[in-house]
Amino acid sequence: MDKCAIILAAGKGKRMKTNLPKVLHKVCGKEMVNHVIDTLKRCDIDDIDVIIGNGAEEVKKSTQNRNVSYSIQKEQLGTGHALMCSKDFLKNKEGVVAVFTGDAPLIREETVQKLIEFHKNGDYKATILTAIVEDATGYGRIIRNKENEVEKIVEHKDCTEEELKVREINSGMYCFDIKELIKNLDKLSNSNSQGEYYLTDVIEILKNNNCKVGAIDVNVDEIRGVNSRIQLAEAEEILRKRINEKHMENGVTIIDPKNTYISKDTEIGEDTIIYPGNMIEGKTIIKEGCIIYPNSRIQDSIIEEKVTIQNSVILESHIGENTTVGPFAYVRPQSEIGSNARIGDFVEIKKSKIGNNTKISHLTYIGDAEVGSGCNFGCGTVVVNYDGKNKNKTIIGDDSFIGCNVNLVSPVEVEDNTYIAAGSTITKKVPSGALAVARAKQVNKEGWVQRKGLNKDKK
Repeated sequence: MDKCAIILAAGKGKRMKTNLPKVLHKVCGKEMVNHVIDTLKRCDIDDIDVIIGNGAEEVKKSTQNRNVSYSIQKEQLGTGHALMCSKDFLKNKEGVVAVFTGDAPLIREETVQKLIEFHKNGDYKATILTAIVEDATGYGRIIRNKENEVEKIVEHKDCTEEELKVREINSGMYCFDIKELIKNLDKLSNSNSQGEYYLTDVIEILKNNNCKVGAIDVNVDEIRGVNSRIQLAEAEEILRKRINEKHMENGVTIIDPKNTYISKDTEIGEDTIIYPGNMIEGKTIIKEGCIIYPNSRIQDSIIEEKVTIQNSVILESHIGENTTVGPFAYVRPQSEIGSNARIGDFVEIKKSKIGNNTKISHLTYIGDAEVGSGCNFGCGTVVVNYDGKNKNKTIIGDDSFIGCNVNLVSPVEVEDNTYIAAGSTITKKVPSGALAVARAKQVNKEGWVQRKGLNKDKK
């Protein structure tokens, strides 16, 4: 059975009080609409149409690397109208189309699969995703017949006294037979107080045509839509709990899950320990046996086995096994740190490659450089990579010793097995086996303080 999906993502979200399209607000570091797209992709639904309207170009830009198509809803005239805008996408298609909302990021893969299988096995023309809630006030009620099929959806204000007792509510997410949906979309009317076309009316039309309509209920958290900053925070809390529990079930120790923030796409190996206050973002991979002490930020990076990180920032970089980073280190994008290395306190690495067993212990900046293995950097070393116009490269060979307060003015090369004397400013190539000294000779002027009258009398 062919399957495709439509995501409703054209709304403005007035209650969010924002200039950003509602579906682009992030939950656990990822835009809500991208959570929905990625969930569908993991269910082998590759043919996805995103209906956009408010902030259309921004939504396109944020989803462009996910290989989806777009339909434009120029005026937001209801959910039924949104599907009308997707007619070109549905044209000549057969099988099933699943409809989800771009502001409901908590839907699970297993629920998507369950919905489609239930729809298929029941030979339904439409299937509604529903939830059972304690208090259904304000929600449309799912009214079932004796065969347990959906008879109708009744809005709260239109419910009879008996219907008000029903606790099964409509999520706004559906599965449709494509041919039946296309055939009946044009029958929708906007003759209501809002002047809008409601997708729920399609259910009534299908029932009037003696079509089978089913419903399957799921945990209410999965169908939560986000319409305010408060609901955004609630969705964040629910998804963060899910993510952290998944990692703990897989053998990761999270000391305080309520204060640990891990993206949906992060992978973490067994026996890694994560302390509170860490932000692990994007498609980060942390392998086995690492220790991430409190208050680090790691984004889109690969952390190999048995790495220790303390109070540091690592962005789009690769850290080799048994390496230690921090405290207070800053590893900027496109950096590669070798194995058994040391990146210490107040060290900044920018777009550089650092070899195995190299120690950069404190107060050092290395930018646009290739550093070999077994090197040692003294405190206060600076790779001077910018000449005011261009960024230039420094190359440092294996087993080099760089003294304290050294400036390496790029472009420059320091070959293997060299020593740079403390306080030197290096502007020329240092050959292998050499000691480079580039500083003024010390001169002591005897009696200078007295002659200048700078003595301080002792009382």
